[in-house]
Amino acid sequence: MDNNKKRTAVLAIGGNSLIIDKTRKTIPDQFDAVKQTMHHVAGMIENGWDVIITHGNGPQVGFILRRSEIAIHELHPVPLDYCGADTQGAIGYMIQKALRNEFNKRNLDKQAVTVVTQVLVDQKDPAFEHPSKPIGSFVDEQTAIERGNEGQVFIEDAGRGWRRVVPSPLPQKIIEVDAIESLINLGFIVIAVGGGGIPVIEKKNKELRGVEAVIDKDYASSLLANSINADLLLISTAIEKVALNFNTPQQTWIDKMTVSEAEQYINKGHFMPGSMLPKVNACIEFIKRGGKLALITDPPNIQRALKGDTGTWIVPDK
Repeated sequence: MDNNKKRTAVLAIGGNSLIIDKTRKTIPDQFDAVKQTMHHVAGMIENGWDVIITHGNGPQVGFILRRSEIAIHELHPVPLDYCGADTQGAIGYMIQKALRNEFNKRNLDKQAVTVVTQVLVDQKDPAFEHPSKPIGSFVDEQTAIERGNEGQVFIEDAGRGWRRVVPSPLPQKIIEVDAIESLINLGFIVIAVGGGGIPVIEKKNKELRGVEAVIDKDYASSLLANSINADLLLISTAIEKVALNFNTPQQTWIDKMTVSEAEQYINKGHFMPGSMLPKVNACIEFIKRGGKLALITDPPNIQRALKGDTGTWIVPDK
């Protein structure tokens, strides 16, 4: 890409950028993980990129729900859309602080800001009829039955217990997109669409109402990238490149694939749901809606990948 041109990227950071492993989940542990990732992101910004950072929030929402369960005899429960708002603020704070410290080290005159972001979904989305996204902790069967009578949906999970599931509708519109774009144009680094955004529906009187659902972070990031005409959708994950036949003797790393090639690989079952499949799909949708380039890599290799030395690029068909 032309290094003299103003370049804008939506960077979606994965769960490993917040929680490295199951033994390190505390807030200080999460901040240490964020600092590592933001070191690499700051290098990208130092090289001239305007960046909108998006992030997951699954474990953090789970922590809030668990606290609510434990404290239910004393405190009110927290609705799922408010859990999303809480985590956007807390994770945004960690990212802002980590970036500010990096900017100070590099003498960069930059500032990061978090936008608590609502994302419109269609209340007629089929996902609402088929809840599939697990949230919260495992419960016993009796508790699942009791909460089921209250309107929640639970499924049995491979003998480990029962777990609540909620809909995962497709994002339709980023409500705060104008604010995000204005902040980017003013030179701010923006943290937005945390956890895929807070899902809201629009009533007939244009009133917004939060719903008990979870939006896929990569799909929301893809939509945001199109909405602001970003030059690049960069999805950061745990591995340096996308692979065919992942974790098998036939494993093959992919440097670049066109949209058509990516769709062929999907049809052959190369990418797993809940892992690489939504990331590749998000990149495909970004390009189909007019996006230019998409890239998948891990945080330590972001700068190398942007130079073309590694990562997996998804490009339009010729």
